[in-house]
Amino acid sequence: MSVNDLQHLKSVPEQFSPEEWAARLDLAAAYRLAGQFGWHDLLGTHFSVRVPGTTNQYLVNPFGLFFEEITASSLVKIDTDGNVLSASEHGVNPAADEIHGGIYAARPDVNAIMHLHSVAGTGVATQKGGLLPISQNAILLQVRTRYYDYGGSGIDSKECAKLVAALGDGSVLFLRNHGTLSAGRTIGEAFALIARIERACQIQLAAQAGGEIAPIDPDVLARTIERGKRIYADNSWSPHARVEWAAFRRKIDRDDPGYAV
Repeated sequence: MSVNDLQHLKSVPEQFSPEEWAARLDLAAAYRLAGQFGWHDLLGTHFSVRVPGTTNQYLVNPFGLFFEEITASSLVKIDTDGNVLSASEHGVNPAADEIHGGIYAARPDVNAIMHLHSVAGTGVATQKGGLLPISQNAILLQVRTRYYDYGGSGIDSKECAKLVAALGDGSVLFLRNHGTLSAGRTIGEAFALIARIERACQIQLAAQAGGEIAPIDPDVLARTIERGKRIYADNSWSPHARVEWAAFRRKIDRDDPGYAV
């Protein structure tokens, strides 16, 4: 728990435990940051975090609010069966239950999910070759990246099972012709992953528009992929992601502290 969390926890709303309030602060901060970075798609995408101490409940944005309007107390609690457990004027986006609930049920190691329809991420998701190992950001995540073929705008239980199977043990999923998704052990890790993917996709599209792409020596490529395995190891929350998320939290506390209510 960060110093900022401890400061905010001095006035935890009585309806939440300190642990849930800390998770709400992290998730609301992620939404506000994503809004700053232009990652929104009207009301169409969603991030979530598992409620601490539970296996089948998670928090997600209420339908009808832009990312920059999300606050810690406005987040909606839902379970993996799709039952909405807290009040929301417009409910939640059905895709939140379809995508997030399915992954949480199948992956007990995942505690946070971010799903985007950004221009760069979706642009690369439409390409047959997917994420190309042409930049450092892309190479570091090659071993964690998976692909899911487009199944339409509505995802039923059968299609959800396909999506979960496509993610497998990965951390990043390209939903072809649709968008991107990151799955982390914390919201900080999920955010660090999606931020790196966004940058990699922006670089790829710029490089493809700019001319012939320089090849990377196969030995260098292999060594960098191995380094990516160490940075985003399976057995613990990546220390790189921990430090990155702490810096992001300081940024949003400076720029837009209204999320923490």
